[in-house]
Amino acid sequence: MLGVVNLDKPVGPTSHDMVALLRRLTGTRRIGHAGTLDPLASGVLPILVGAATRFSEELTGGRKRYDAVVRLGARSATDDAQGPITRSGVEAPPPGVIHEALQAFVGTYDQRPPDFSARKQGGTTAHRAARAGRPIEVTPRRVTVEAIELVSVEPADGLLDVRLDISCGAGTYIRAIARDLGKALGCGGYLSALRRTEAAGLRADDGFGPERLATLAAEGRLGEAIQPVGDLLPLPRVTLDAEGAWPFLHGSSQPMADLPDGRAVVYRGDELLGIGRVVAGRLQPEKVVVSGVGK
Repeated sequence: MLGVVNLDKPVGPTSHDMVALLRRLTGTRRIGHAGTLDPLASGVLPILVGAATRFSEELTGGRKRYDAVVRLGARSATDDAQGPITRSGVEAPPPGVIHEALQAFVGTYDQRPPDFSARKQGGTTAHRAARAGRPIEVTPRRVTVEAIELVSVEPADGLLDVRLDISCGAGTYIRAIARDLGKALGCGGYLSALRRTEAAGLRADDGFGPERLATLAAEGRLGEAIQPVGDLLPLPRVTLDAEGAWPFLHGSSQPMADLPDGRAVVYRGDELLGIGRVVAGRLQPEKVVVSGVGK
């Protein structure tokens, strides 16, 4: 099996739980995912099946889109609804002020990860140190937020729920945006709900929930949920004939003078062979789908 499952992860399970589910359903151990979702988040979790795991880096690094709800007027130690949560006692400002403050979070800038995150500093994992009562200062990372749209503002249990549509690059912590927005407004804030609506070229509206995948597997139709991984790779396509495929599959470069320098997805007809890199008019194999060797 080779491809990607557009899994619509529900709130509750971890990303690892979803990988374990697909291992059971497919009967293969070679399963991975492209972009972790926290247990409290739902939405697109691309599951890589078989040799598609070779392309995790390409599928993880692309643009993502989120439907996020930020609760203003309180702070959370984890920057999300997991808490513990403390009300600030400061009333959130009106929508116009919130909209204006959001503009500061659009662009490319250094973002401080949450104290409870998987980031490491000096060999220590941030969330483990935080749970031990010794939070560490994690080095900020460069992130890009393409757009933030203020969708709605509604009262919630004496606080204010701000719903946002966020488009961003890989590595962006939506929890950190919620935390920093609350700080900028002076009333505190945390992420109360999150749904990833797009990732790796996949949309949540087209996704398969765990129960649906289990039903398809029981009916012997799980293949209906597996998409060709090559269709999702954000690279130009190169098609080789049988003569050209042989050196590619065996690690040799070959002339490709008509192609610009850069990476490309390589096919033999409709068969995905891997990813190559064109340098100075020569195509060099970079990632090869092992099952194609010798064909």
